[in-house]
Amino acid sequence: MLWEPVIGLEIHAQLSTESKIFSGASTAYGAAPNTQACAIDLGLPGVLPVLNENAVRKAVKFGKAIDAEVAKRSIFARKNYFYPDLPKGYQISQYELPIVGPGHVEIVLEDGSVKRVGVTRAHLEEDAGKSLHEDFQGMSGIDLNRTGTPLLEIVSDPDMRSAKEAVAYARKIHQIVVYLGICDGNMQEGSFRMDANVSVRRKGEQRLGTRAELKNLNSFRFLERAINYEIERQIEQIESGGEVVQETRLYDANNDETRSMRSKEEANDYRYFPDPDLLPVEIGDELVAEVLGAMPELPDAKRRRFRKDYGLSELDADLLTTTRVQADYFETVAQACGDPKLAANWVMVELAGALNRQGLDVADSPLGPEALAALLLRIRDQTISGKIAKQVFDAMWRGQGSADSIIESQGLRQITDDSAIEAVVDQVIADNPQQLEQYRAGKEKLLGFFVGQVMKATQGKANPGRVNLLLKAKLSR
Repeated sequence: MLWEPVIGLEIHAQLSTESKIFSGASTAYGAAPNTQACAIDLGLPGVLPVLNENAVRKAVKFGKAIDAEVAKRSIFARKNYFYPDLPKGYQISQYELPIVGPGHVEIVLEDGSVKRVGVTRAHLEEDAGKSLHEDFQGMSGIDLNRTGTPLLEIVSDPDMRSAKEAVAYARKIHQIVVYLGICDGNMQEGSFRMDANVSVRRKGEQRLGTRAELKNLNSFRFLERAINYEIERQIEQIESGGEVVQETRLYDANNDETRSMRSKEEANDYRYFPDPDLLPVEIGDELVAEVLGAMPELPDAKRRRFRKDYGLSELDADLLTTTRVQADYFETVAQACGDPKLAANWVMVELAGALNRQGLDVADSPLGPEALAALLLRIRDQTISGKIAKQVFDAMWRGQGSADSIIESQGLRQITDDSAIEAVVDQVIADNPQQLEQYRAGKEKLLGFFVGQVMKATQGKANPGRVNLLLKAKLSR
């Protein structure tokens, strides 16, 4: 390929505070339109904003998580622009002195290699309202409930060279903010939104090309598709003799294309100046120490520990640490049952399958980790076989009781008495003389047939290991 894409992302993470960044109005999602915007959010005459300390703490927590500089002094500024869902005519944001300075995250590429992506800055700002364009008979409706909700805008360096790298970076930021508990990461509700700055240049060239900004992408799939479309559009534009125009573009998921919205503004278009109603934010060492003391184990560290402490493969450790809730669930099961690999298999296969079928998250699982661990203990002590355990799991999932009560009430306890198994083995061999003759003639694959017949006769309750040993001994005579 003669062309090299250059991609940077701006991610807006809504901070999970109970009240807004400069007022006491609620941030709860789903309220009736325009019922959660107070006088401060609307910028009515005579009101004064008061900074929400919890938003500051959450920003500091993110800064420490990405090994970034946390500014001891930062300033809020007014970003001036006029849009129907911005009632004040300006947005309170940060410009020259953001709360979080340069940091970085590491992403894993498709070939397994690790790439470091720089984070230029992360700054606090208030969210705007929301314009609604459906069901208004050609007009737009404005819902100002979201106005004033605290945002952390996370700006990357232009370090990504493909749509897949951009998605890997976005997923990593999403994982971090959710692990930290500073954002719920709900993309359908707009808690985590992405803008992509995309340009192309000829390979080997150092100068950046003209960029287009793709706005308000609310899924990783749309992010990848929008970037890939925009890369091809820009290359085609240049190769046909045209020029790429710096602009803001909207991604149309229905037609899988980007469309021009408006020319791209520069910083001077917003006429930034320090907000006269807000004092500079001074962050002392004591606050930073408090935040560090409350930091959870981050996903990269947890993944390394799972591999070291539990002997998991890189893939399994990666899957189990996708979310903090899932990692905690697995670790509880592993420690309670004493077999991390067995726990990993059941969490990733049986539990994950049951959750997917009902569209549930791990946090909403009707089967807690202690209950699953109790089931796995019955596999380990050979009370039941792995096959019977799946039957018990299904019953537990339906709320029919604990593993032990289901095993007893349904008579599922495994047969481990050799004399009882031997009697069934003898009967199966006697009932199948033709297969016996073929087995002894060298068709050893028929062992599976005999095992299946024994398990069928015992309704799956015979210990599979003992069945195999007894059959091999008797069939070889």
